[in-house]
Amino acid sequence: MATANECRKALEKLTGRISDMDESVRQAKLMDRTLSCHVSDLGITYLTRLGPHGADPIKETDDGRPSAQIRFTAKSDDVLTIADDPGSFARAWLSGRLKVEGNFFDLLHLRRLL
Repeated sequence: MATANECRKALEKLTGRISDMDESVRQAKLMDRTLSCHVSDLGITYLTRLGPHGADPIKETDDGRPSAQIRFTAKSDDVLTIADDPGSFARAWLSGRLKVEGNFFDLLHLRRLL
């Protein structure tokens, strides 16, 4: 089981990829969306906002599961795996290790950016 700090760093790695994209690509392809990741085995939820500006800092929320527009739930080890290999996102989702809630088109769009 990964630690809360390892999960935060993994999520920062993922959002960092978006922030490192060319600004014109972000402007054209990224809509303003809130994103949360609930790490089920740690009982922690992280929240950020993605948009043409890039990604806001990852923060831990106090209210458990905020009503973000895109919501992910996974175990800590799966969060680390997805951050190391974004291609594993679909495999984790299809196998049930990653629960995803939100607008289907937002999810597809985000998946292409990771």
